[in-house]
Amino acid sequence: MKMIKTLTVLAIAGIMSSSYAQNEIAMNNSEKSDKTLSIVTKGIVVSNTIVDVAAGNDNFSTLVAAVKAADLVSTLQSEGPFTVFAPTNDAFAKLPDGTVAGLLKPESKSVLTSILTYHVVSGKFEAAAVIDAVTKNGGKFMVETVQGGTISISINDGKVMLTDEKGNMSTVVMADVGASNGVIHAIDAVVMPK
Repeated sequence: MKMIKTLTVLAIAGIMSSSYAQNEIAMNNSEKSDKTLSIVTKGIVVSNTIVDVAAGNDNFSTLVAAVKAADLVSTLQSEGPFTVFAPTNDAFAKLPDGTVAGLLKPESKSVLTSILTYHVVSGKFEAAAVIDAVTKNGGKFMVETVQGGTISISINDGKVMLTDEKGNMSTVVMADVGASNGVIHAIDAVVMPK
């Protein structure tokens, strides 16, 4: 008899928590805007644009500082969609000494903007779509960046590789980091336009 009472209490608790979760989901869905997917947690609305996702990841702190210095925050928070090949902090650290500091100076804004927009492609291209495009195009797929240049994408030993216009290569080290206005693929080297 005691076992039946315990099971009954657990069943009622389960039904109540299930009902609560459904109300939370319904409330969250009603609070989404047309342009920005938001997550509601305890009444706090958190945006999930590419900039927000990058800012929430310590591996992209140099990239976020560069995006701010180039005044590209509002662009990368816009509707998009965008695919960003995002250099990690380690990728920026591979540049010659003083390069990042120099690029972050106000007088380097146009060069920095060119480099950063070279890492952005219009449209949302998740890893599966990129791999499919490479496969269907004989092992190499060219994408046009927002900057206007092109990046060649290939697969080498099962890894997605980017080759910039100068012949430098970068490897995708983390794919499909989702954002409300696109997707981020982390790369291990900064790619450069001509």
